[in-house]
Amino acid sequence: MAKKEIILGMALTDGYGTLKNAWRAPHVNSGNYANIEANIRYAQSAERGRFAFLFTPDFPAVRGDVEHSPVSNILDPMIALTAISQATSHIGFVATGSTTFQEPFNHARQFKALDVLSHGRAGWNAVTTSDPAVAANYGKPVVGRAERYKRALESIQVVEALWGSWKKDAWIKNQQAGRFIDQSKLQPINLYGEHVGSRGPLAIPPSEQGQPVIFTSGGTSPHLLSIAGRHASGFIAEVWTIEEARAQRDLVRRAAQDAGRDPNDIKYFAGLITTVAPSVREGLDRRIEHQGEMLEAHLPHLSGMLGIPLHRSQLDQPLTPEQSSAAHASPGDPRSGIAFKLAREGWTIRDILAHGSIDYHPVTVGPPGVHADHMQEWFKAGAVDGFWLLPDIYEDGVDTFVDEVVPLLVQRRIYPDEYAGSTLRENLGVPEQYGPDPRISRGTQL
Repeated sequence: MAKKEIILGMALTDGYGTLKNAWRAPHVNSGNYANIEANIRYAQSAERGRFAFLFTPDFPAVRGDVEHSPVSNILDPMIALTAISQATSHIGFVATGSTTFQEPFNHARQFKALDVLSHGRAGWNAVTTSDPAVAANYGKPVVGRAERYKRALESIQVVEALWGSWKKDAWIKNQQAGRFIDQSKLQPINLYGEHVGSRGPLAIPPSEQGQPVIFTSGGTSPHLLSIAGRHASGFIAEVWTIEEARAQRDLVRRAAQDAGRDPNDIKYFAGLITTVAPSVREGLDRRIEHQGEMLEAHLPHLSGMLGIPLHRSQLDQPLTPEQSSAAHASPGDPRSGIAFKLAREGWTIRDILAHGSIDYHPVTVGPPGVHADHMQEWFKAGAVDGFWLLPDIYEDGVDTFVDEVVPLLVQRRIYPDEYAGSTLRENLGVPEQYGPDPRISRGTQL
C-alpha cells in the first residue's frame, strides 16, 4: 500500500497574490497581471516544491473596485496554462471552465489539447455559473440551479465521450503504408441530452495520462455531490475548521462510493492562505502593511462574529474585560470560532483581523512550523487529502514556502521528496481513465 502523503496545489490568480494590495508591494512588478513570465516563475517555484497542480479559478466578468484593486483573475486560464506548460515538466494544471455557457465540444477540445501539449498534466474544474454579470457577457439569462446542474451533468458525459472517441490505438502513423489513422477507431459519438450534445469525434489523441482529470469545487449541495461522486477525481473546497472539512470530505467520498467508484479515487483539497515570516508578529505586520484600511473596513463583520460592539478607536487594543466576558462565537459563521479564539488569546482587534479571521479560507501566519502544524493536524485528522495554497504575495511568498515549509513536511514524513510521476494522475494518485468511467451505472448516463 502506497504511503499516504499530503498533496499540494496552488492557486494562480492575478500575478500578485491573495493580499488585496499585493500589487502595490515595492518588490512586485505592478504589470504582472499581463506578464506571463511572472506566472511562469511562480509555477516553476511551485514545481520545485513538488506541488501536484496549479489551480486557476475563473470569473469572466469585471467586478469590484478595479480602479484601486487588480482584476482578480488570470488573463485566460487555457492560454496562460498552455504557455506555462512549456516551461515546466511535472506540475499539473487545473483550469476552471463553466458548463453553463460553454458547449461541451469546446471544453473537450481545449482541455484535451492542453493535456496532450503538457504530456498528461491537465485537469478540468467543471463548474456551473449563476452570476448575472457573467451571464450578461454571454448574452444569456441566469437559469435555475436544477437546470444548471442538469446541463453540467450532461456536458461532462459528452466531454468524456468525446475524449474517448479517438481510441488509444487509433493512430497508426505508418508512413510506408500511407495510413495515418485507423478510421474505424475514430468514430462519432452522437450523444445528445436535453440541454447539450455533440456528434464528434474529437480529433485529438490520448495523452500520457489518457485524458484530463476532472475536478469540481464549491459546497455540498445534492446537485454538486451527484457530479462529484460520478465524475470528479479532485474536489476544491472552501472550509474553515477540521470538523467542517471532515464532514464535507466524508460526503464527497460517500457520493463516489454510491456511484460505484472507490472513494479513494476522489481527492479533497482545503484552501489555505499563507504568510511565511520569521515570527508571527512579523507576519502580521506584513499583512497589515499590504492591507491597510481594508482591515478596518472589516470591523463591523468581526463585531457581528463576536456578538459585541467594536469601535475604530480600539483597533490597536485587545478586547476590554467587559467585551471579553460578553464575546461569543456566532453559530452562523464557522470563522467565528477562529476569531473568538484569537480574541481570548489577547491579540489586538487589528491583529485579529490581520490573522485572516474573516478571510474566505483559513490563514496561517508566522514561522514555517505554524504552517506545517496546521497542515499536519488537518491531514492526520482525516479532514483533507491535501491543500490548495493561496500565497499572500507570489513574488516572494511561493519561494519562501517551498524553501522553508516544504522541507519540514518532508522531515515529518507527510510530504513526498520527489514526484510520483510525470502526469497529474500519477501525482494525485488517481486511476487511469479514458472515455467514460465504466464503473458508473448505465442508469446515470445520457
